[in-house]
Amino acid sequence: MPNSKEKYLIVLAGPTAVGKTELSIQLAKALNTVIISADSRQFFRELNIGTAKPDASELAQVQHYFINSHSISEVYSAGDFERDVLKLLDELFSKYDRVILTGGSGFYIKAVTEGLDLLPQPSPGLREALTKRLTEEGLGVLQQEIMDIDPVFAASSEFVNPQRVVRALEVFHTTGTPISSFQQKDLNKRPFHQILLALDRDRAELYQRIDLRMDQMLEQGLVDEAKELTPFRNQHALQTVGYKEVYGFLDGLYSEKEMVRLLKQNSRRYAKRQLTWFRHQGDFNWFHPSEKEQILRFIEERSKA
Repeated sequence: MPNSKEKYLIVLAGPTAVGKTELSIQLAKALNTVIISADSRQFFRELNIGTAKPDASELAQVQHYFINSHSISEVYSAGDFERDVLKLLDELFSKYDRVILTGGSGFYIKAVTEGLDLLPQPSPGLREALTKRLTEEGLGVLQQEIMDIDPVFAASSEFVNPQRVVRALEVFHTTGTPISSFQQKDLNKRPFHQILLALDRDRAELYQRIDLRMDQMLEQGLVDEAKELTPFRNQHALQTVGYKEVYGFLDGLYSEKEMVRLLKQNSRRYAKRQLTWFRHQGDFNWFHPSEKEQILRFIEERSKA
């Protein structure tokens, strides 16, 4: 990577509906650079309404990467994302001194900024046994076990991902050590500097924005989009907030009114978990989305541009 010590990855993180998309575009235009999305569901071209992707006019303002880059039928992991983004950055840093990485998927951001943790292989048969428990006993039972043995992991956004919960239990039952203890800040040194920014709003303001976003998604046709994606509903991306509540309604488990209530409630809870994740990382510098000029000054100071 040419002149790597003078290259800066600007990470703009934060909870759902906080205003990352609008601000990232403003920053990219001010810095004359491009945006890499770190939203683990916006990769998939078939998922549009429920993922709150930037619209066509927003995408036209600044070059975006990793939006509509894959099909929901493909398996695409955080490890794949780490490899692909590092390769892309090697190319982008030949043109730009600063590149923006933005999104709310903390695990995917961590994959790029730090690298994934080197975790031990599970004991033979353990994964199968835990997967069986997940199916028979439900995610809640496994989550309760995690809360007792690893409260740090339980406070992270990974806590709602069944695959990550199973992996966390694998690590504990294999080693007797919580998965959070394997996190290594200096796992993989990156050949570029990093400026870590995170956005937050007053909680009432954030929750109001989340409720409004859910109403807008429903008006735009979220239920119909979920119907069209039914063949893929077992994919992890469709077992997340914004889709799983719709499938519960389509399955006749509750009324449309209850679906709307759950969409808003679960989205607010997800935002709270995202905030907890980023605050636990400890290295983020926090701003309100309206503080564009302060953020630009902060970037200039940190990058010595």
